[in-house]
Amino acid sequence: MTSFAPSEDTILRLDHGDLHVTRDGPRDAPALLLVHGTATSSRSWDALVPFLTASHHVIRIDLPGHGRSAEPVGRGYGTPDQAAAVGTALDRIGVEHVVAVGHSSGGYAATALAERRPGLVTALVLINTGPAMDAFAGPEPAPIDPALWPPTDEQIRGFSSTAFRVGFPVPRELVDELRAMTHHAFTASLRASTAYVREQALPARLTTVGKPLQVIFGDQDRRWRPASADDYRVVPGARVTMLPGAGHTPILEEPERTAALVLAFTGTHDARRS
Repeated sequence: MTSFAPSEDTILRLDHGDLHVTRDGPRDAPALLLVHGTATSSRSWDALVPFLTASHHVIRIDLPGHGRSAEPVGRGYGTPDQAAAVGTALDRIGVEHVVAVGHSSGGYAATALAERRPGLVTALVLINTGPAMDAFAGPEPAPIDPALWPPTDEQIRGFSSTAFRVGFPVPRELVDELRAMTHHAFTASLRASTAYVREQALPARLTTVGKPLQVIFGDQDRRWRPASADDYRVVPGARVTMLPGAGHTPILEEPERTAALVLAFTGTHDARRS
């Protein structure tokens, strides 16, 4: 039987840098790991979490240099390094198995976690995660002089506008989160995501990983070509679903519909802690 537990925020003191972890839902329920994209934080999942906590132990981790997590020791932002930090955090809080859910470039960190720790990740959900760089629809963010950092509200909203369907306002909290990042964290994490997918496209990586896969894509995405979601169909058993009317960030634009798809999938692939 599951037991209620309140939301809990923790700063884990790790060798490679402190990580901020938020946990919601019953701790003895199946674990669901939510990984945010570049230049955001675990707060990007706020609208989705309430739909998940009745049945899951929901874990959100601010990636290194994002949100309330410190920049990594050595200032390295490689995707495998981010995945290693997440894996260490899960070990520290005693979570043995998770379904890993990644939004946008958070899907790269989730995939890298499955590559590094196949015994930890039971299944993967990727939400508007670009499969390869030839699917990128842009635009590339304009370079910002480090001397002019942090960017203005106008610059941030300009960069972030394509992360949502036309007409959806950029949330104030996400503007604040990006401004709070260092220039190095912002630029290095962008470069790391691009390098990871250039090294090997995600469908090839996921075929090798061999985990159950669900792909959710908003059909109004302005960052990645929506039709590129079909590239994931080469992964054996992959489930690919388009969300009509949603842009690049359905976790904020359409949280209830997105949560329903996630829960339908995790109901088959959850693994309870022993």
